[in-house]
Amino acid sequence: MQKEKLRGVRKRKGFTQQQIADIIATDVSNYSRKESGDVKIFKDEWDKIARFLEVPLEEIYEDGEEIKQINNFDSNTNSSNIGNVSGNYYCNVPEFLLESQRDLIELLKKENQRLEAELKMYKK
Repeated sequence: MQKEKLRGVRKRKGFTQQQIADIIATDVSNYSRKESGDVKIFKDEWDKIARFLEVPLEEIYEDGEEIKQINNFDSNTNSSNIGNVSGNYYCNVPEFLLESQRDLIELLKKENQRLEAELKMYKK
């Protein structure tokens, strides 16, 4: 079942599939399959998309469709008891987010070096 309501709101608000894919931490081809109805959209993804589009969930959610919930895993969860999740579960962090974190780490390293040098000057 195609997600016509979702697609319509996304287009009306001027967002690309890539932008929505980034919000739910997946690649654009997987998001495209979700929007076309070939791949399920999980409850947490519906929530993220609705918040991003700044619309109530009901405005993008198709009536009669099951919202699939991913169980939250706790520290006691291991691979033997995650059978409740169907299909592959993975987290695909968009490259632009990783790159911004790498840049921040480098900036903090340089700041740390500067502060260490300044501290050494005061200790003399």
